[in-house]
Amino acid sequence: MSAIKRKWSLLLLCCALCGCIAEAQEASKAGVPQPEQHEFVIHNFHTESGTVLPEARIIYGTYGHLNAAHDNAILLPSHYMANLHGYEWLMGTGHALDTSKYFMITSELFGNGRSSSPSNTPEPFHGPRFPVMTIRDNVQAVHRLLTEELKITHLRAVIGFSMGAQQAFQWAVSYPTFADKIVATSGTAKTYPHGVVRLEGQIAALTADAAFKDGDYTSPPKKGLEAFATVWTAWLFSQEWWRRELWKSTEPPGTTFEQVLAHFRTDFIPGADANDLILQMRTWERHDVGSTPGFNGDVERALRSIKVPLLYMPSETDLYFPLEDARYEAEFIPQVSLVPIPSLWGHTAGAGSNPADEKFLNDKIGQFLSK
Repeated sequence: MSAIKRKWSLLLLCCALCGCIAEAQEASKAGVPQPEQHEFVIHNFHTESGTVLPEARIIYGTYGHLNAAHDNAILLPSHYMANLHGYEWLMGTGHALDTSKYFMITSELFGNGRSSSPSNTPEPFHGPRFPVMTIRDNVQAVHRLLTEELKITHLRAVIGFSMGAQQAFQWAVSYPTFADKIVATSGTAKTYPHGVVRLEGQIAALTADAAFKDGDYTSPPKKGLEAFATVWTAWLFSQEWWRRELWKSTEPPGTTFEQVLAHFRTDFIPGADANDLILQMRTWERHDVGSTPGFNGDVERALRSIKVPLLYMPSETDLYFPLEDARYEAEFIPQVSLVPIPSLWGHTAGAGSNPADEKFLNDKIGQFLSK
């Protein structure tokens, strides 16, 4: 992989599959051990949609060692199309998470192409027939993973970025005393209508390609994938990031805007399956802690039910999860610390996509966990 591709893969939500390999290589140099990869299988998994999957598979990674009391575990649920390496920016020397102290579990969302997904599930649930999975489906499955396979009944913390933050909020509502603390970066407890409109626009760009064939394509719908990536890119960073041409801080001298845009368009999430991309967008747009059983669609009531301290870190320039949405939600969370990330790097700031944001996140999260 070229240096340019490696750097941009890390910035693309810090989650593209080849970017995560590069991230793992860079993390190992900083003292982060390679995770152990595992698979947890649930037979006859009942989804919120009513569909029962004969087998639901979760890929997950572990770092460090679980102590005898099983009380040093931290859960890091994955974000959009991420694999188990997606949180190594929080680990290692001088970072918030010490692998000699904590046992970390990084779970992969349904639909990422490795856990159960449209692309890897046999009929009758292959491709577009795979059921829409909710954030609660994912949280329920990982709860079973923790309690049944790892025998963990309590967590030190749940820490999540983006769709991982959505899961962190859901953990706080569905299992209010399961974790001591919650950390949410660049993500909200509900996807509000403007976020749904954005996601629907990206889905529309992808599915407009005739080669998509209503999800039953025989080869990747290349034009649709490139249109999807271009629409997505417009929302990834702040407008000022683009005006200041901040990509120049990570690229070789002479790199042009045209080269940057071409890379986003043709190599946004390398190798990703179109149906997988859509499935996770549907998961994203349906998220609402207020629709948790017992809250009758009342997001404010659900947020008031959170019982543990919550560090809420929106990016000041996030176009996916705007700062004002976070301020609105924070009003209802009893033990919240709202700490916006002062960054021009938009949504990616919540994953430490540049040195300043990485340091800010590690400092604040480390302080929060040590209290």
